[in-house]
Amino acid sequence: MPFPLIADPYFYAVTIPAVLLLGVSKSGFGAGFGSLAVPVMALAVTVPQAAAILMPVLLVMDVMGMAAFRKDLDLRLLRFLLPFGLLGIVVGALLFKVLDAHTVAGVVGVFTLLFLAQRLLFPPQPDSAPPPRWLGAILTTTSGFTSFIAHAGGPPINAYMIPLRLPPIRFTATMAFFFFFINLSKWLPYAWLGLLDMRNLATSLVLLPLAPVGVMIGVRMARRIRPQLFYRLVYTGMFLTGIKLVWDAWH
Repeated sequence: MPFPLIADPYFYAVTIPAVLLLGVSKSGFGAGFGSLAVPVMALAVTVPQAAAILMPVLLVMDVMGMAAFRKDLDLRLLRFLLPFGLLGIVVGALLFKVLDAHTVAGVVGVFTLLFLAQRLLFPPQPDSAPPPRWLGAILTTTSGFTSFIAHAGGPPINAYMIPLRLPPIRFTATMAFFFFFINLSKWLPYAWLGLLDMRNLATSLVLLPLAPVGVMIGVRMARRIRPQLFYRLVYTGMFLTGIKLVWDAWH
């Protein structure tokens, strides 16, 4: 019996760059670019299958990111974010078979572009107050939900985290720990939904060596980048993600 593995060359042509980009994002840019991974992979496979294939890869990336930034996270902020993110995971698991993943991704894309438009038209002032915690709770719950549906949790939580104006290294560290627990919590629901089959897991193992490559690139960049350039790259990643998600939903 042959090893149950995706053998389509086109799948790997689109997936290898997506996984490398995800690794850079996981360690360096707070999921600014990382949310593009599933939409890009969806050019070759379905959104649920792409999300399932990425599960083991994400676990390795998360562990490496936590190890690299373990001394830099904002523990108080993480304690606030995590319960709401896990609540979003529960909602996503319960609604997974009811909702169309592309529709959910399209809503995330529209929200992302509206957030960026607001930041462009009404740029924050240096003395602007941080966003209220109730808004953080809503956006973080949304992040957990969209992360479960399509690994697109970055844009909603970035909309809360960016106005906090954290130093890049603290931003990155807190997101690394947040998404470790979020992604870890997906395993049982994904198994319950039947997404973790042998074909997807075998394909994940083939992609696994790419995880440390992307993470190491991201770690080196995160420790050297200027804050202004850091947030410009996050905005760029969110813009490209928003465009791609809306495009997929429209088609």
